[in-house]
Amino acid sequence: MKKTENQMLVIFGASGDLTARKLIPAIFNLYKGNDLPENFVVLGVSRSDLGDLQFRSKVVLESPYLEKEREEFDEDYIQKFANKLFYEDLGSDYDTSYERLEKRISDLDQKYDTNGNHMFYLSTPPSLYEPIAKNLSDQGLNKETTGWRRIIVEKPFGYSLESAKELNDGLHTYFKEGQIFRIDHYLGKETVQNLLVTRFANSIFEPLWNRNYIHHVEITNAESVGVEKRGGYYDKSGALRDMFQSHLLQIVALIVMEPPLSADAEEIRNEKLKALKSLKIMTDEKTLYDNTIRAQYVSSKIDGQQVKGYREEEGVDKNSTTETFAAIKFFVDNWRWADVPFYVRTAKRMPTKVTEVVIHFKTPHHQIFKESGISNKDNKLIIRIQPDEGILIKFGVKVPGQGFEVERANMDFYYSSLTETHVMEAYERLLLDAMQGDATLYARADEVEAAWAFVDPILEYWKNGKDVKMYGYAAGVWGPENANELIEGVGEWRNPSENLADESGYCVIC
Repeated sequence: MKKTENQMLVIFGASGDLTARKLIPAIFNLYKGNDLPENFVVLGVSRSDLGDLQFRSKVVLESPYLEKEREEFDEDYIQKFANKLFYEDLGSDYDTSYERLEKRISDLDQKYDTNGNHMFYLSTPPSLYEPIAKNLSDQGLNKETTGWRRIIVEKPFGYSLESAKELNDGLHTYFKEGQIFRIDHYLGKETVQNLLVTRFANSIFEPLWNRNYIHHVEITNAESVGVEKRGGYYDKSGALRDMFQSHLLQIVALIVMEPPLSADAEEIRNEKLKALKSLKIMTDEKTLYDNTIRAQYVSSKIDGQQVKGYREEEGVDKNSTTETFAAIKFFVDNWRWADVPFYVRTAKRMPTKVTEVVIHFKTPHHQIFKESGISNKDNKLIIRIQPDEGILIKFGVKVPGQGFEVERANMDFYYSSLTETHVMEAYERLLLDAMQGDATLYARADEVEAAWAFVDPILEYWKNGKDVKMYGYAAGVWGPENANELIEGVGEWRNPSENLADESGYCVIC
């Protein structure tokens, strides 16, 4: 286990929803698990008129997100945690002098002996990243003369390749790349990290992980909810920017990458970068027309309740052409993955919330049991990222009795079965990694730009291309009817249920 040094976490945007809903509960779990250093304090920074006591009440003592914890632990234990939290009011603007903030940080550092180690978490809109970084720099809070300084920024990391470069250049003006941690909570999920272990720690998979044995790769990210109260933000973003460019391409990189030299953070990130750069960028309109589908959900009834269509949601343009469903077929331009199609889809208002990776293996070259019902039932490795997290292998077994009737069987593993092991939540894991300076699960600047280089031509085509269609799908179904045309000749999308092992199987072990 790595040692976590004494330190101070400074959260900008501390009065916002993310701090109370995700960050403070994650820090409390680290406190509960004895993962925090001996000397550790949190300084919340925002424009809200709060004091230390009010801030502690808001995010701990009266927070609905820690209600169960307050019932589970005694009052002194909870209060001891709350006493680690402080608050500094910036006034009316983030772009102001941080002289007073620097003095507060210095005072807390000396009083609680955090050794000059400061981590700045920017839970703010990206437009504030550079002004905050500049103001920190003006007070010397980026300099590592005594202790280390790190800065964490939330997605989106730009809205295009150009804006991502501008954002990175702005941050690099005041902080070195090694100090910058771009957080993607998807990479904090155990099942995403397990992609690396599944691939590189198992000799039953590693030799098969290539074009000789894999027919195609399918990734589904589905949400059952609509845009909720994020209509204004979402209408300027869309499914491709919101999910595909960030979360899903990071998952693609873990599937595609070559074995790193070691488990060192930079070695893994180097291979992820190579993987993203090897994605075959689509530029001509015919290729883009044939390999991309976008759609919006329309009004429908779900469980007897009338659900709004996307254009009827609050904050959404009535003539919006922003997609809530995106499906992309693409190829990887390297030796390992030549001619293996990748199918990735992400959408809102699906029948269930689920994210999973499906590796479809090729059928045997010589099929002995053609008449047994096994044809067109490929072997599958399914890695469920959420919910019902786990791994499922689908393979053929003989049904007892005469002849060789073959049925599909499941072999599965569930994280929930690890009853004696505490599985960290995503933010919990990522915060601890950043506290320890481990950037393995954080995106590097060149990774972000490589992902945008692949996505930009698709967005440009959807905006200005000829014959670009926006399809509709009823809220509560698996996207537009023509979505299966994307994988014509291969089969259909696997439409998973909430449970991982959702298909009937027959297996007699003894």
